[in-house]
Amino acid sequence: MPPRIPKVHCLRALNVLPARHNATPMTLPNRLFSSSTPSQAPEPVKKGGKLFRDPYIVSQARARKAANISRQDALAKEREQALGNAVRGETTSFVESFDLGRDPEDTTALNHFLRHDEINAQLKYSKSLLRPIIAKPSNLATKATQEDYARQVEVKNAEYERNHENVQAALERIVNLDNGSSKDRLRSNIQRCIQHFGRHETDQVLPPKPKATPQMSAQAMRDQQTAREGVSDRADRGIINRVGPDVGSSEVQIGILTAKIRSLANHLDSRGRKDKVGKRDLRLLVHRRQKLLQYLKRKERGGPRWQRCIETLGLTEGTWQGEISL
Repeated sequence: MPPRIPKVHCLRALNVLPARHNATPMTLPNRLFSSSTPSQAPEPVKKGGKLFRDPYIVSQARARKAANISRQDALAKEREQALGNAVRGETTSFVESFDLGRDPEDTTALNHFLRHDEINAQLKYSKSLLRPIIAKPSNLATKATQEDYARQVEVKNAEYERNHENVQAALERIVNLDNGSSKDRLRSNIQRCIQHFGRHETDQVLPPKPKATPQMSAQAMRDQQTAREGVSDRADRGIINRVGPDVGSSEVQIGILTAKIRSLANHLDSRGRKDKVGKRDLRLLVHRRQKLLQYLKRKERGGPRWQRCIETLGLTEGTWQGEISL
Protein backbone atom coordinates (compact mmCIF):
# COMPACT_ATOMS: atom_id res chain seq x y z
CA MET A 1 0.00 0.00 0.00
CA PRO A 2 1.55 3.35 -1.01
CA PRO A 3 2.34 5.90 1.72
CA ARG A 4 -0.13 8.70 2.38
CA ILE A 5 1.37 12.11 1.57
CA PRO A 6 -0.59 15.13 2.92
CA LYS A 7 -1.73 17.79 0.47
CA VAL A 8 0.44 20.94 0.42
CA HIS A 9 -1.64 23.95 1.42
CA CYS A 10 -1.16 27.53 0.33
CA LEU A 11 1.14 29.49 2.55
CA ARG A 12 -1.39 32.30 2.93
CA ALA A 13 -4.01 29.79 3.82
CA LEU A 14 -1.73 28.30 6.48
CA ASN A 15 -1.50 31.68 8.22
CA VAL A 16 -5.26 31.93 8.63
CA LEU A 17 -5.82 28.39 9.89
CA PRO A 18 -7.35 28.22 13.31
CA ALA A 19 -5.14 27.40 16.22
CA ARG A 20 -6.80 24.03 16.78
CA HIS A 21 -5.34 22.67 13.59
CA ASN A 22 -2.02 21.16 14.41
CA ALA A 23 0.74 21.71 11.94
CA THR A 24 1.77 18.54 10.24
CA PRO A 25 5.38 17.58 9.80
CA MET A 26 5.09 18.40 6.09
CA THR A 27 4.00 22.07 6.70
CA LEU A 28 6.27 24.40 4.75
CA PRO A 29 7.92 27.35 6.56
CA ASN A 30 6.82 30.97 5.91
CA ARG A 31 8.61 32.87 3.15
CA LEU A 32 11.12 35.53 4.12
CA PHE A 33 10.03 38.04 1.47
CA SER A 34 6.81 40.09 1.61
CA SER A 35 4.19 39.88 -1.06
CA SER A 36 2.42 43.09 0.03
CA THR A 37 2.49 46.23 -2.15
CA PRO A 38 4.49 49.36 -1.11
CA SER A 39 1.26 51.13 -0.20
CA GLN A 40 0.58 48.40 2.29
CA ALA A 41 4.04 48.70 3.90
CA PRO A 42 4.06 49.58 7.59
CA GLU A 43 4.36 53.34 8.36
CA PRO A 44 7.22 54.70 10.45
CA VAL A 45 6.75 55.14 14.12
CA LYS A 46 4.79 58.29 14.94
CA LYS A 47 5.15 60.35 18.05
CA GLY A 48 2.46 62.80 19.00
CA GLY A 49 0.73 62.49 15.61
CA LYS A 50 3.82 63.70 13.65
CA LEU A 51 6.77 62.00 12.08
CA PHE A 52 9.59 61.61 14.51
CA ARG A 53 12.72 63.58 13.64
CA ASP A 54 16.02 63.67 15.40
CA PRO A 55 16.28 66.94 17.44
CA TYR A 56 20.00 67.21 16.72
CA ILE A 57 19.43 67.09 12.96
CA VAL A 58 16.62 69.65 13.25
CA SER A 59 18.82 72.06 15.24
CA GLN A 60 21.65 71.70 12.73
CA ALA A 61 19.29 72.49 9.83
CA ARG A 62 17.93 75.55 11.61
CA ALA A 63 21.45 76.78 12.35
CA ARG A 64 22.43 76.41 8.68
CA LYS A 65 19.30 78.29 7.60
CA ALA A 66 19.95 81.14 10.05
CA ALA A 67 23.58 81.40 8.91
CA ASN A 68 22.47 81.50 5.27
CA ILE A 69 19.90 84.24 5.92
CA SER A 70 22.38 86.36 7.87
CA ARG A 71 24.94 85.96 5.09
CA GLN A 72 22.39 87.03 2.48
CA ASP A 73 21.53 90.12 4.55
CA ALA A 74 25.22 91.00 4.86
CA LEU A 75 25.75 90.63 1.10
CA ALA A 76 22.67 92.77 0.38
CA LYS A 77 24.01 95.52 2.65
CA GLU A 78 27.42 95.34 0.97
CA ARG A 79 25.83 95.66 -2.47
CA GLU A 80 23.73 98.59 -1.29
CA GLN A 81 26.77 100.33 0.17
CA ALA A 82 28.72 99.69 -3.03
CA LEU A 83 25.96 101.32 -5.10
CA GLY A 84 25.73 104.27 -2.71
CA ASN A 85 22.83 106.54 -1.90
CA ALA A 86 20.65 107.12 -4.95
CA VAL A 87 19.60 110.57 -3.72
CA ARG A 88 22.67 112.14 -2.09
CA GLY A 89 25.57 110.03 -3.33
CA GLU A 90 28.83 110.94 -1.63
CA THR A 91 29.41 114.30 0.02
CA THR A 92 32.09 116.48 -1.60
CA SER A 93 33.21 120.04 -0.95
CA PHE A 94 31.41 121.29 -4.07
CA VAL A 95 28.15 119.62 -3.02
CA GLU A 96 28.44 121.01 0.52
CA SER A 97 28.80 124.50 -0.92
CA PHE A 98 25.25 124.19 -2.30
CA ASP A 99 23.97 124.81 1.23
CA LEU A 100 25.65 128.22 1.26
CA GLY A 101 25.14 129.11 -2.38
CA ARG A 102 28.79 130.15 -2.68
CA ASP A 103 32.32 128.89 -2.25
CA PRO A 104 33.32 128.47 1.41
CA GLU A 105 36.33 130.74 0.85
CA ASP A 106 34.25 133.52 -0.71
CA THR A 107 32.69 135.17 2.36
CA THR A 108 31.64 138.30 0.45
CA ALA A 109 29.45 136.73 -2.23
CA LEU A 110 26.78 139.12 -3.49
CA ASN A 111 23.17 138.50 -4.34
CA HIS A 112 21.00 139.78 -7.23
CA PHE A 113 23.78 139.20 -9.82
CA LEU A 114 25.77 142.16 -8.47
CA ARG A 115 29.55 142.63 -8.44
CA HIS A 116 31.76 144.42 -5.94
CA ASP A 117 32.98 146.98 -8.45
CA GLU A 118 29.40 147.95 -9.27
CA ILE A 119 28.54 148.39 -5.58
CA ASN A 120 31.65 150.51 -4.94
CA ALA A 121 31.01 152.70 -7.97
CA GLN A 122 27.40 153.35 -6.94
CA LEU A 123 28.39 154.12 -3.35
CA LYS A 124 31.00 156.59 -4.53
CA TYR A 125 28.54 158.27 -6.86
CA SER A 126 25.83 158.52 -4.19
CA LYS A 127 28.34 159.92 -1.71
CA SER A 128 29.26 162.69 -4.10
CA LEU A 129 25.61 163.53 -4.69
CA LEU A 130 24.70 163.72 -1.01
CA ARG A 131 27.65 165.80 0.08
CA PRO A 132 26.26 168.72 2.14
CA ILE A 133 26.60 172.26 0.84
CA ILE A 134 26.81 174.83 3.60
CA ALA A 135 26.28 178.44 2.60
CA LYS A 136 28.88 180.84 3.89
CA PRO A 137 27.59 183.78 5.89
CA SER A 138 27.96 187.18 4.30
CA ASN A 139 30.04 188.58 7.15
CA LEU A 140 33.07 186.53 8.28
CA ALA A 141 35.02 189.48 9.62
CA THR A 142 34.69 188.59 13.26
CA LYS A 143 36.46 185.64 14.79
CA ALA A 144 33.28 184.37 16.47
CA THR A 145 31.50 184.17 13.13
CA GLN A 146 34.36 182.20 11.57
CA GLU A 147 34.46 179.75 14.46
CA ASP A 148 30.70 179.30 14.28
CA TYR A 149 30.88 178.58 10.55
CA ALA A 150 33.72 176.09 10.99
CA ARG A 151 31.78 174.34 13.73
CA GLN A 152 28.73 174.03 11.48
CA VAL A 153 30.83 172.60 8.65
CA GLU A 154 32.41 170.05 10.97
CA VAL A 155 29.05 168.94 12.36
CA LYS A 156 27.52 168.62 8.90
CA ASN A 157 30.47 166.63 7.57
CA ALA A 158 30.45 164.29 10.58
CA GLU A 159 26.73 163.67 10.15
CA TYR A 160 27.26 163.16 6.44
CA GLU A 161 30.01 160.56 7.00
CA ARG A 162 27.92 158.80 9.63
CA ASN A 163 24.92 158.61 7.32
CA HIS A 164 27.09 157.30 4.50
CA GLU A 165 28.49 154.55 6.73
CA ASN A 166 24.96 153.55 7.71
CA VAL A 167 23.91 153.43 4.08
CA GLN A 168 26.95 151.37 3.17
CA ALA A 169 26.33 148.89 6.01
CA ALA A 170 22.64 148.57 5.09
CA LEU A 171 23.50 148.00 1.43
CA GLU A 172 26.03 145.32 2.35
CA ARG A 173 23.42 143.49 4.39
CA ILE A 174 20.88 143.73 1.58
CA VAL A 175 23.16 142.34 -1.14
CA ASN A 176 24.85 139.73 1.08
CA LEU A 177 24.00 136.23 -0.17
CA ASP A 178 24.03 134.77 3.35
CA ASN A 179 20.98 136.89 4.17
CA GLY A 180 19.09 135.73 1.09
CA SER A 181 16.37 133.12 0.76
CA SER A 182 16.55 129.59 -0.60
CA LYS A 183 15.55 130.90 -4.04
CA ASP A 184 18.52 133.25 -4.01
CA ARG A 185 20.88 130.40 -3.09
CA LEU A 186 19.42 128.21 -5.83
CA ARG A 187 19.90 130.98 -8.39
CA SER A 188 23.51 131.37 -7.28
CA ASN A 189 24.07 127.60 -7.46
CA ILE A 190 22.71 127.52 -11.00
CA GLN A 191 25.19 130.20 -12.07
CA ARG A 192 28.04 128.33 -10.36
CA CYS A 193 27.11 125.07 -12.13
CA ILE A 194 27.08 126.87 -15.47
CA GLN A 195 30.52 128.35 -14.83
CA HIS A 196 31.96 125.09 -13.47
CA PHE A 197 30.52 122.52 -15.90
CA GLY A 198 29.77 124.66 -18.95
CA ARG A 199 31.60 123.57 -22.07
CA HIS A 200 32.53 127.16 -22.86
CA GLU A 201 34.95 126.72 -19.94
CA THR A 202 35.77 123.00 -19.96
CA ASP A 203 36.57 122.81 -23.68
CA GLN A 204 39.80 124.68 -22.97
CA VAL A 205 40.87 122.28 -20.22
CA LEU A 206 39.51 118.77 -20.73
CA PRO A 207 40.82 116.43 -23.45
CA PRO A 208 38.38 115.02 -26.02
CA LYS A 209 36.36 111.90 -25.37
CA PRO A 210 37.70 108.49 -26.50
CA LYS A 211 37.04 107.71 -30.14
CA ALA A 212 34.62 104.94 -31.02
CA THR A 213 35.76 101.73 -32.67
CA PRO A 214 35.87 102.42 -36.44
CA GLN A 215 33.38 100.40 -38.45
CA MET A 216 34.52 101.61 -41.87
CA SER A 217 36.94 100.10 -44.33
CA ALA A 218 40.57 101.07 -44.61
CA GLN A 219 39.95 102.99 -47.84
CA ALA A 220 37.13 105.00 -46.24
CA MET A 221 39.38 105.84 -43.29
CA ARG A 222 42.13 107.06 -45.64
CA ASP A 223 39.61 109.21 -47.52
CA GLN A 224 38.38 110.71 -44.26
CA GLN A 225 41.92 111.43 -43.11
CA THR A 226 42.67 113.13 -46.42
CA ALA A 227 39.58 115.31 -46.04
CA ARG A 228 40.71 116.39 -42.57
CA GLU A 229 44.19 117.49 -43.56
CA GLY A 230 43.16 121.13 -43.92
CA VAL A 231 41.11 121.24 -40.70
CA SER A 232 42.53 123.19 -37.75
CA ASP A 233 43.51 121.49 -34.52
CA ARG A 234 40.64 123.13 -32.63
CA ALA A 235 38.01 121.75 -34.99
CA ASP A 236 39.77 118.38 -35.09
CA ARG A 237 39.39 118.13 -31.31
CA GLY A 238 35.65 118.66 -31.65
CA ILE A 239 35.73 122.17 -30.14
CA ILE A 240 33.39 124.71 -31.67
CA ASN A 241 33.17 128.46 -31.22
CA ARG A 242 30.31 129.28 -28.86
CA VAL A 243 28.28 132.45 -28.86
CA GLY A 244 27.53 132.51 -25.13
CA PRO A 245 27.80 130.40 -22.00
CA ASP A 246 26.77 126.76 -22.18
CA VAL A 247 23.56 126.30 -20.19
CA GLY A 248 22.06 123.17 -21.77
CA SER A 249 24.72 120.45 -21.77
CA SER A 250 24.07 117.28 -19.80
CA GLU A 251 26.68 117.94 -17.11
CA VAL A 252 25.29 121.42 -16.44
CA GLN A 253 21.76 120.06 -16.09
CA ILE A 254 23.02 117.26 -13.83
CA GLY A 255 24.72 119.80 -11.57
CA ILE A 256 21.57 121.94 -11.37
CA LEU A 257 19.42 118.89 -10.59
CA THR A 258 21.88 117.83 -7.89
CA ALA A 259 21.56 121.24 -6.22
CA LYS A 260 17.76 121.02 -6.32
CA ILE A 261 17.76 117.43 -5.03
CA ARG A 262 20.01 118.30 -2.10
CA SER A 263 17.87 121.28 -1.11
CA LEU A 264 14.65 119.26 -1.30
CA ALA A 265 16.16 116.27 0.53
CA ASN A 266 17.31 118.53 3.38
CA HIS A 267 13.79 119.95 3.62
CA LEU A 268 12.18 116.50 3.74
CA ASP A 269 14.62 115.23 6.36
CA SER A 270 14.14 118.19 8.69
CA ARG A 271 10.60 119.57 8.62
CA GLY A 272 8.88 118.05 5.58
CA ARG A 273 8.34 114.47 6.68
CA LYS A 274 4.64 114.64 5.76
CA ASP A 275 5.17 116.60 2.55
CA LYS A 276 3.82 114.15 -0.03
CA VAL A 277 4.15 116.59 -2.92
CA GLY A 278 7.78 117.20 -2.00
CA LYS A 279 8.48 113.46 -1.94
CA ARG A 280 6.95 113.09 -5.38
CA ASP A 281 9.01 116.00 -6.72
CA LEU A 282 12.15 114.44 -5.24
CA ARG A 283 11.44 111.14 -6.99
CA LEU A 284 10.90 112.89 -10.32
CA LEU A 285 14.13 114.87 -9.99
CA VAL A 286 16.14 111.76 -9.11
CA HIS A 287 14.76 109.84 -12.10
CA ARG A 288 15.39 112.79 -14.42
CA ARG A 289 18.99 112.98 -13.25
CA GLN A 290 19.34 109.22 -13.75
CA LYS A 291 18.33 109.52 -17.40
CA LEU A 292 20.77 112.36 -17.98
CA LEU A 293 23.59 110.41 -16.32
CA GLN A 294 22.93 107.36 -18.47
CA TYR A 295 22.89 109.53 -21.59
CA LEU A 296 26.09 111.36 -20.64
CA LYS A 297 27.93 108.11 -19.89
CA ARG A 298 26.85 106.61 -23.20
CA LYS A 299 27.61 109.78 -25.17
CA GLU A 300 31.01 110.50 -23.61
CA ARG A 301 31.99 106.79 -23.46
CA GLY A 302 33.18 107.22 -19.88
CA GLY A 303 35.61 109.97 -20.92
CA PRO A 304 37.14 112.82 -18.91
CA ARG A 305 33.98 114.94 -19.02
CA TRP A 306 31.99 112.11 -17.45
CA GLN A 307 34.65 111.39 -14.84
CA ARG A 308 34.90 115.06 -13.84
CA CYS A 309 31.13 115.32 -13.47
CA ILE A 310 30.67 112.33 -11.15
CA GLU A 311 33.79 113.08 -9.10
CA THR A 312 32.86 116.71 -8.51
CA LEU A 313 29.24 115.95 -7.60
CA GLY A 314 30.05 112.76 -5.66
CA LEU A 315 27.66 110.61 -7.71
CA THR A 316 27.87 106.84 -7.22
CA GLU A 317 26.60 103.94 -9.31
CA GLY A 318 23.33 103.90 -7.40
CA THR A 319 22.37 107.26 -8.95
CA TRP A 320 22.24 105.91 -12.52
CA GLN A 321 22.22 102.10 -12.40
CA GLY A 322 19.26 99.83 -11.84
CA GLU A 323 15.83 100.77 -10.56
CA ILE A 324 15.66 103.66 -8.12
CA SER A 325 12.83 103.30 -5.63
CA LEU A 326 12.45 105.91 -2.91
